[in-house]
Amino acid sequence: MNPGEIPSPEEARDRLAIQSLLAAHSRGVDRADGDLLKACYWPEAEVAYGGFNGPAWTFCENLPAGIKRFSATQHCIGNTQIDFKGDQADVETYVYAGHYLKPTDSSPGTEMIFFGRYLDRVERRGNCWKILFRRVVMDWNQNQPSTSKDAGPPFDGLARGERLPDDPLYRRP
Repeated sequence: MNPGEIPSPEEARDRLAIQSLLAAHSRGVDRADGDLLKACYWPEAEVAYGGFNGPAWTFCENLPAGIKRFSATQHCIGNTQIDFKGDQADVETYVYAGHYLKPTDSSPGTEMIFFGRYLDRVERRGNCWKILFRRVVMDWNQNQPSTSKDAGPPFDGLARGERLPDDPLYRRP
């Protein structure tokens, strides 16, 4: 597809399904929801995350414990380029991810910001797209002492992000 070309209704449907899949993956990471993460991958999928390279489902089972060492994380996805090849597609998605460690008596706390991209091969089986392979590419990162302010105006009274099952997402009326 050429940039700016209007997609067919079928291609628009597939693009929305893939973007929903990518958003669900980010939610799974940030909420430490291993089941949601697994639902984003085909059973035989592989990942290349640098610190872990191998079966995606093993990654999904181990990620919740690892991500919980941070007080909070937020993975924001942006520009997404999808190149369809029949029932598969190559997807490049920009990612901006914040990782926050709260200050303690012995540490000022830290903020690590990751700027990179996900290079995914996704596959459609029946009426469902899932990730078959993911490679994480780091473009750069920033690490610094925390400047976060957790209390005081205008932050008093705000709901706080948590992990599964304590996040407000899971307690909606």
